[in-house]
Parts: sequence; C-alpha cells; structure tokens
Amino acid sequence: METLFNKNFITPLAEKCRPRSLDEYIGQRHLLDSGKIISSMIESQKPLSLILWGPPGTGKTTLAHLLAEAFHMDSYFLSAISAGVADVKKIILKGKENRVLVIKTLLFLDEIHRFNKAQQDSVLGAVENGDIVLIGATTENPSFSIISPLLSRTRVIKLNPFSEDELKIMFNNSKRDNHIPGDLSISDAVLQKIIEYSGGDARRMYNIIESSISCASDGKITDNIVQEAISSLPSYFDKSGDMHYDTISAFIKSMRGSDPDAAVFYLARMLNGGEDPVFIARRMVIFASEDIGNAAHQALTLAVSALTAVQNIGMPECRIILSQCAIFLASAPKSNASYTAIDKALETAKHSGENIPLHIRNAPTRMMSEFGYGKGYKYPHDFRNNFVKEQYLPDDIRDFVFYYPGENGQEKAIKERLENLWGTEKYERGKSNI
Repeated sequence: METLFNKNFITPLAEKCRPRSLDEYIGQRHLLDSGKIISSMIESQKPLSLILWGPPGTGKTTLAHLLAEAFHMDSYFLSAISAGVADVKKIILKGKENRVLVIKTLLFLDEIHRFNKAQQDSVLGAVENGDIVLIGATTENPSFSIISPLLSRTRVIKLNPFSEDELKIMFNNSKRDNHIPGDLSISDAVLQKIIEYSGGDARRMYNIIESSISCASDGKITDNIVQEAISSLPSYFDKSGDMHYDTISAFIKSMRGSDPDAAVFYLARMLNGGEDPVFIARRMVIFASEDIGNAAHQALTLAVSALTAVQNIGMPECRIILSQCAIFLASAPKSNASYTAIDKALETAKHSGENIPLHIRNAPTRMMSEFGYGKGYKYPHDFRNNFVKEQYLPDDIRDFVFYYPGENGQEKAIKERLENLWGTEKYERGKSNI
C-alpha cells in the first residue's frame, strides 16, 4: 500500500482524505442535518443551483462532488482561473442535449468570483431554463463578487470553518483509513498545535501534516518539525478578497475599542499575509482623525509620521513603526466629534443659503465698504482673553452647533473652554437644530 513515506507518491494528502460519501463528510451540520437545505434537496432529489461561500479548506469542492454523485448528474468541474466562456458554452450545449434525454447536467465553477460580469452573464439563461444546475464556489462575499441576476437564480450557502473537534475527527479518520501512516508518532500537544495553526481549514491541516511527515525521517513529528513545516507553507491571506476587508475591519474596530492587544494581533495577521504596510498606515491616519480627533491631537501627527516612515523604510523594519502607532491609537482617548461635525456641516451646507454675514466679509474696495462689507466687525484680539461674542454663521442657521466636544482626553479641556466662552446654553439650544 502506498504511504506518505514513499517518496514517489503523487496525490496530495488533502486529496486522498476527501470523504467518499456524504456519510463521511464531517462538519457543516447546519446544511447536512435532517431538514436542512442539502439533506432536503437530496431527499426530494431536486437539485438547486447553489453558490457555496466559505473560507478556503471548508469543503466546498468536496460537497459539490458528493452532490453530483447523490443526484447522479452528468457533471463538469471547471475553475474560473483557467476556464473561459467558450468552456462554459460547451457544457451548456451538452446540458441542452442531456435535457432531451432527461439527464441533469451539473456545472461546478470553482472560484466563480474570478469571472467578470460578462462571463457570469454567460450562464444566466442556462440556469434559468434548466439546461444546467450551477454550483459555484467562492471565498469572497457573493454580495460583492456575484452579479445580482445570478444571485437571484441561485441559493447562497455559507460554509463555516471547521471546529477543532471536527479537524481531530478528520485526522483520526485519515489514520484509520491509512491515508496517514498508522505508525506515525505525534503527541496530542503537537497535533493540537497543528489544528490551531490550521484555523478551521482542513486542507491547511493536511498540508501541514504532509509537510511535517516529509521532514520527519524517523516518523516522529515534533514541535520543531511542525514549526519548520508551517514556515514553508504559503499564507492564505487574500489581499483582494474578504480576508483583506474583514481583517482591516477587525484592526480598526479593535483600535476603536481601545484594545491594543487585538489591534497588534490583526496587524500581525495582515503583515504575515503580505498586506501592503502603506495601506495599513493610511488607514491609521484616517482613524487618528475619525476616532480620536482632538481627544489626543498628537495622534494625527504620529499617524502621519508613521505613514511617512513606512513609505521610506518598508518591511521588515516598518513593522515596529506600525506596531507603535497602532498601540498608541488603540490606547488613546477616543472622540468622533470632528468626524460627526463635518458630516453635519456638509449636510446643512447643501440646504443653507449662501449668505455670509456682512460684518465678517472682506471689504477690499470702497464700493464694498459702502455696501456694508466688514462694517461692525469686532476684532477678537482687541478684547479680553482675545474673545468677543459674535455671529459668524448665516442668519438661517445662526444657532446651529456642529461640533460637540467630548469628555475624553484633551477634548475635555476644549469643551470646558468653549462652554466658558459661549455658554452652555448655546450647545443646549444647538441640539434642537441638528
């Protein structure tokens, strides 16, 4: 029997360990348990066109193969990376022929999100009239990567990462079936580390195991061997897909939530995945104003300095700069008052008149002075504390307040000063206008 210790083996371990029936399929019980969508389809023998959406290694392709067998369909498996419209049209033509013979035709299109709008359009008619049953697999959010007409003709099925217990069951089943050598020596602690590094991705778990076995000359997998195996595997971080957006979102929300540990973790995940450090630094500049603002006015200065440094230094050294900045931003007091102020002002400016009070207009010519430009303007520096109450907003919005300082950090002092100058009644009155 072929084992992984045979240097001439060809089939990857992950491929060998694919379940051969739905009974062997581990996980995704929200789809496969009795009464759920997949089991109901099989029970009624009425296949639906599906979009299987989930992270890498969650069984999308395997599930499509098993469904093809369960429905006894004439099945064709393509990858959107290498296939084109001509390939799809050939299968659609075969589907028309099969339809006359009352044979169902399945087109599985892996990484369907890589098809552009025109390419996705090519399957619409065939799906709608029943020439083919389409199963598309994608790691990206179908709301953004699949055209609306195709979404309306399919059911989107979400596959979840496998749990640690499910990955352990897969490992034990693979040993039972001799896909993994039965005499392989691996401790529970080392296996647990492999499973943790897999991140719910079954294919990644098998790839780590396979790489570890190739490094274990005596058939014993140690922690050091696993570390070496992991370092040789590519990252699954997709810089253009959901992982890109989800991780930067988690990074921003962690800083907003004042959790520097989570912020540094997601920063590390992005850097490990090859994310552009300049992109990260730019987002921190935006964050410094949007979420901190005047509560810690040095935040913007630090973020801009970090961006400049990252642009000039690059990896790996710029990781330290990014970490320093992320930790400061996460730890700093928060305020979105500047952010909300400009949004309120922008909206109000759309509907407010264009009149500017005459007394704060310039009067560079005699004629403008005669029309009252600049007349009665009170120069603040001529008054105590360099301040005098004056109307600066147009008459129609004279009582509006756009900026409400917060209670955190340096902004608390700003709030106290403005209330002392203008009176708290201004802010109470202004709330009714926004």
